[in-house]
Amino acid sequence: MKKYVAELFGTFWLVLGGCGSAVLAAAFPNVGIGLLGVSFAFGLTVLTMAFAIGHISGCHLNPAVSIGLWAGGRFEAKELAPYIISQVFGGILAGAVLFVIASGKEGFDAVASGFASNGFGAHSPGGYTMVAALVTEIVMTMMFLIIILGATDKRAPVGLAPIAIGLGLTLIHLISIPVTNTSVNPARSTGVAVFVGDWAISQLWLFWVAPIVGALLGAVVYKFIGSED
Repeated sequence: MKKYVAELFGTFWLVLGGCGSAVLAAAFPNVGIGLLGVSFAFGLTVLTMAFAIGHISGCHLNPAVSIGLWAGGRFEAKELAPYIISQVFGGILAGAVLFVIASGKEGFDAVASGFASNGFGAHSPGGYTMVAALVTEIVMTMMFLIIILGATDKRAPVGLAPIAIGLGLTLIHLISIPVTNTSVNPARSTGVAVFVGDWAISQLWLFWVAPIVGALLGAVVYKFIGSED
């Protein structure tokens, strides 16, 4: 149970820190943190939680990561459902807290603002198509899993995995925020989409399917290149 609670609070921190930076600070007049700041915010949430709860739950914070680690032989199948439920609940809880905070500003509208939701087509920050979004999310999640599996390999430098993983997620956001607002994490996408409803829910399928496919591909690639055989 402690592992599941750790995943809940870890995912809560990821969504609150990452999406919170986008909703509350990215466009703040004169001192907005912009794309670079939001990218680092997401990376820092994972880096800090990896040090905080990595020794408790492994610090997945992401259904796609849990599935990818299972496919890579690093995680038991019986743990998948409780981990994913904990992650999604943590994401929604963070979305609720963020919604309450953001609603404290006059004129706030979750649907109009997008509330840091992921999207494609008219709801892509850069107007990218569904195919572009699908490819982006698959490839970025694949690379994320390769980074995670490599950094946590028993042959990798000890104690440095959180830094590599956190900076890897930062880089992923720097590349893909203009395309999809960057998901690579179904729990992150779900956590804010439920408060937008409408288009965010109708497009949510892509941000479950693509990260999971990407995670499975990443596991296959690393099992090949990382094999000691």
